[in-house]
Amino acid sequence: MSGFNNKVILITGAASGIGRATALILAKAGAKIIVADRNEAGMAETVDQIRELGGQSKSISVDVSEETNVKEMVDFAVRSYGQLHGAFNNAGVQMRNKLVEDLTLSDWEFVNGINLTGVFLCMKYEISAMRKTGGGAIVNTSSGNGVVANPYSAEYVASKHGVLGITRGAACEAAITGVRVNAVLPGMINTPMIADLLASDDFKVHYQAALRRHTIGRFGEPEDVGYAVKWLLSDEATFMNGAGVAIDGGYTSC
Repeated sequence: MSGFNNKVILITGAASGIGRATALILAKAGAKIIVADRNEAGMAETVDQIRELGGQSKSISVDVSEETNVKEMVDFAVRSYGQLHGAFNNAGVQMRNKLVEDLTLSDWEFVNGINLTGVFLCMKYEISAMRKTGGGAIVNTSSGNGVVANPYSAEYVASKHGVLGITRGAACEAAITGVRVNAVLPGMINTPMIADLLASDDFKVHYQAALRRHTIGRFGEPEDVGYAVKWLLSDEATFMNGAGVAIDGGYTSC
């Protein structure tokens, strides 16, 4: 891959898991990384690891469901390094493991507020910033459950279908904004969030079925997604726009 030297990339959900792995991959390629998350300790670890690689990075605490927080995050990125070239909108939360009839309105609003409204708010301000300096590229984290569904996860499935929808909607405006927008659709990836899910008594009964759907025979690693995000943000993917790229070990293929 080429073209990341001195490029400024903003990554939400970068305190651990897919976000951290992607931050390290892009930093190795020469990008300057803005690390954004609500986990202060995790952000500090990510920044330290980037700097140990010889890279440049700054961090900012953000709640992506709050518009003022998101605007300040993007403004911080531009103030820090002069402009914004790319973004990976990766912050998200897991399903509540409930039937639809047992979901509360607060369950619904919490999951969709972060997973879907958060992506909208990030794109709103990122696109505006990128457009002022000639455009850029955005990747959003949807999910295999952005195109299929499971029981006990309707609020999560709805949010991730929505991420794919808003990705495609924004991609239709690329000729106007100069910003390409794509999405990655991970399967189950070995992250701290998935570790918490797998440890849940509510999820244990679904474990074997979930593993069987990953026809490659395993769950994924954060780097499996990170390398795909790197390519989608790179100059080698300039004709990729509005795509939902499955990185799911076959989860959505059968």
